[in-house]
Amino acid sequence: MKKSRPKTSPHRLVVITGLSGSGKGSALKAFEDLGYHCVDNLPIDLILKFADLCSAPGSRIKRAAVVVDIREGEALGELPVTYQKLDRKGLKLSLVFMEATDKTLIQRFEETRRPHPLGANLPVREGIRLERALLKPMRHLADAIVDTSGMNVHELRSFIQDRFGDQRHKTMLISMVSFGFRFGVPQDADLVFDVRFLPNPNYVALLRHKTGRDPAVRRYIDSQKETRELVSRLTDLLLYLLPHYIREGKSYLTIAIGCTGGRHRSVALTERISSLLHDEGYEIKTLHRDIRRNAS
Repeated sequence: MKKSRPKTSPHRLVVITGLSGSGKGSALKAFEDLGYHCVDNLPIDLILKFADLCSAPGSRIKRAAVVVDIREGEALGELPVTYQKLDRKGLKLSLVFMEATDKTLIQRFEETRRPHPLGANLPVREGIRLERALLKPMRHLADAIVDTSGMNVHELRSFIQDRFGDQRHKTMLISMVSFGFRFGVPQDADLVFDVRFLPNPNYVALLRHKTGRDPAVRRYIDSQKETRELVSRLTDLLLYLLPHYIREGKSYLTIAIGCTGGRHRSVALTERISSLLHDEGYEIKTLHRDIRRNAS
């Protein structure tokens, strides 16, 4: 009996367009933080070629987002037809149209002191009116229209994460770093925890030259009542804090756990906490900074 091949999900392509000053750059950054391959100001005549690249067998570009806007000039009129052709590429396709009120856009142009892309000699209000007219066909095709008039960058990021993120995973990369205090605290650490109060395997002859990744060392550390209570309390604290960091738009967080030399207690605790957070759906990168330093 011939086995059927498992179905694979189509590659995803998000086209972002809309009015100048509406926040397309911030939106693209949010897609980048979600792991999308992002291209700003992609020429219209390259969009179909880019889609072919994304959907090609074996392509490593699983999710992509591109910005196409008024910077294309007269070629922008070709965008509606090009977008409709994209629909036949077998991609999971989305069109995000971004806008804001005239008052909001004018205020943003005044704050940045930049002229409207349609012309430095053109009044901003007139530039906005013309741009709305040119982009009207794309607005009709959009499956997501985002009015950023009352949004801050965190709210925009949250919208994109909720609409386009992989709901199976949290949307923040967490770096878990073990270190030794005698070699200094990691400069990029957002949160630092000191575990030097735990019994030190360095004073156990059979464990001294092993590391916190060795099962014997881990059993010794895990056998301590203080360790079990610390793991429980620290995990509860982090599971409380992390959603709040995500809500505020933080994409990267470095959590450093330190002991004296960075070879035993901090390593074992970093491994344990990393595993527990990973089980909760967070993307974890683990680094043992001082594990290879000589014991003394």
